[in-house]
Amino acid sequence: MTAPAAASPNPDATVAGAPPAAAPARSGASAAASVPPAFSIAVRVYYEDTDAGGIVYYANWLRYFERARTDWLRALGAAHTRIADEAGLVFVVREIAVDYRRPARLDDLLQVEVRLLEARRASWTLWQCARLDGQPDPLVTATVRIAAIRRDDGRAAGFPRWLSERVAAALPPSPVPE
Repeated sequence: MTAPAAASPNPDATVAGAPPAAAPARSGASAAASVPPAFSIAVRVYYEDTDAGGIVYYANWLRYFERARTDWLRALGAAHTRIADEAGLVFVVREIAVDYRRPARLDDLLQVEVRLLEARRASWTLWQCARLDGQPDPLVTATVRIAAIRRDDGRAAGFPRWLSERVAAALPPSPVPE
């Protein structure tokens, strides 16, 4: 697990550039190296994860990303059950765009990352990727917007203030114009 990036003075700031995972690099460093991931978990590819071709079935990448988001929230002190019980809120995926770049195979060890791009009152935009352990290039990336809704009626609701403050600390610094 990597420590969250320094807090941005602007909690509504987004990271500019492509891919959306990182701010533009300074002093010639690669963009991916300039902003560390907010959180990362290891995931092993099991036989049950693969399709007839021996590669990870496309829908299973969503499961890997969900596990990383859940563990990221848990590390922030926001286990799903706690938020549901104490605040009456649940988190849902509002929108997702996935880019399948290269396959993973049986027994591969992956690092699945979560990086916060934007925090709003009732939704957060995250960038996620999965890489082979020790490799810099992502196999699969996704931009995910999650929302907080009230458990009882499904209406949009704001994230608890304490949680919003914690995720704001995970926002990368705003890009500095050169």
